[in-house]
Amino acid sequence: MSVTTTTHLNLPGTAREALGFYQSVFGGELQIATYGDVGMPADAPGSEKVVFGRLGSPSGVALMAYDVPGRTADAQPEVDGTRRENGMTFTDRSFFLSLQGDTYDEVAAQWEALADGAEIIEPFAASAWSPGFGMLTDRFGVTWVIDVRAAQTS
Repeated sequence: MSVTTTTHLNLPGTAREALGFYQSVFGGELQIATYGDVGMPADAPGSEKVVFGRLGSPSGVALMAYDVPGRTADAQPEVDGTRRENGMTFTDRSFFLSLQGDTYDEVAAQWEALADGAEIIEPFAASAWSPGFGMLTDRFGVTWVIDVRAAQTS
């Protein structure tokens, strides 16, 4: 038996844009179905919004997303999940996405792509546990913890 998990993003009308952005970062195949595709009348408001979106990349990144009915991109989320203390930003969200790769160059390239339009929480740099580590909240409000896997020691 095999079990996998896939992150499912609930977005305020930006699912198609987000999935396209993530495809540009990670590559892979996109599948998108709109509310209209599954039976909503074509002239109904929101029929062009994403009810099912999935990205599967060759590197193993898998994301799903949909547009939450009634939410719009200009609406403020109930809780934005960040706070600032003593000049530092803390993220109190209930989850982050962890992205790890084997080489610095591979991970640094994905960091650069995700950082476009993002709020940088921790700049990508060497840390005590990794040759490259950083944390950001991308332009779609998703917080990523990004690092190079540390070499295994016996």
